[in-house]
Amino acid sequence: MNHIFQYKQLFNFTEQIFLKIGCSEKDATTAAKVLLSADVRGIDSHGVARLSGYVRLWEAQRINAKPNIQIIHETPSTATINADAGLGLVVAPYAMQTAIEKAKQVGTGWVAVQNSNHFGIAGYHAMMALEHDMIGIAMTNASALVAPTFSVEKILGTNPIAVAIPAKNQPAFVADFATTTAANGKLEILQRKNEDAPLGWVQDKEGNATTNAHALKSEGALLPLGSDKEHGSHKGYALGSIVDIFSAVLSGASYGPWAPPFPAYIAMLENMPGKGLGHFFGAMRIDAFRSANEFKKHIDNWIERFRNAKPAKGFDKVLIPGDPERECEIERMKNGIPLIQSVVNELQLLQEKFELNNLLQ
Repeated sequence: MNHIFQYKQLFNFTEQIFLKIGCSEKDATTAAKVLLSADVRGIDSHGVARLSGYVRLWEAQRINAKPNIQIIHETPSTATINADAGLGLVVAPYAMQTAIEKAKQVGTGWVAVQNSNHFGIAGYHAMMALEHDMIGIAMTNASALVAPTFSVEKILGTNPIAVAIPAKNQPAFVADFATTTAANGKLEILQRKNEDAPLGWVQDKEGNATTNAHALKSEGALLPLGSDKEHGSHKGYALGSIVDIFSAVLSGASYGPWAPPFPAYIAMLENMPGKGLGHFFGAMRIDAFRSANEFKKHIDNWIERFRNAKPAKGFDKVLIPGDPERECEIERMKNGIPLIQSVVNELQLLQEKFELNNLLQ
């Protein structure tokens, strides 16, 4: 059974939790806004369901609530940032804004981040560029849960990519996807519901396909986008690798199997090759290539043509990347955000822990 909460109620609660762990008012507001953007866009795996996970990372002294975020290397169009173990929900908007400011000056901006933590949904950060008539790009490496094609060893993360492209009259094109067949958060939702995973999401410790949603707890692994070689998993493996290199090797963060795990109870590996998780952001001013108005007019034309493509039997319409999330946001901002019982239970424990006077009621 789902419980329905209004956006403002969950926002206030989340903001208070971040204040309780020591974030400034500005950072607490930013973190709550980024986290709740996942819930309203229907990406339930990356919203308040992860709030207790951030708290546990803070308790394990792996998140610094008052970081000294610094640019440690830069050129007119690029920068590398040391996030000082800050909350990724705060670090990423700072880094993306840095990329946007550089793009304003020289046409494009590119920012790599080291020493960070989980940054929520990649799409939020990429979409920051839209209001500036820019294309936004965001990616991050993540906990090593994914076996490369032909392997049984978990040495890659789900490593998402997001690209946001502004349009004129049509809604923006927003692609936000893991480079695995499914994000780990979706697997966690199935675990909470005690349901099986679709075939092709995970493999067991021997490398065999399985529907066991708990396979990762018994040495199994998530699969790259494509699931197996015959269905193109080598392409998903390559995409995940590109994200790992851009986000972590380029920035000086830890990469591959050394990427810090999100669950606080999993010990960090010894001899880490870098600092924390890594992110990578890009902002591209459209008028650095052609008239922004002309470009957006043609993006409208592109979207309209694809939206009007003849649907296959059994389907009503062809979707544009970003359509389901945008429609979900409209619905949830109006009618509320559904949370499953196990997530509500976790939030209630946080409420008791930090003595928040029944903000969830």
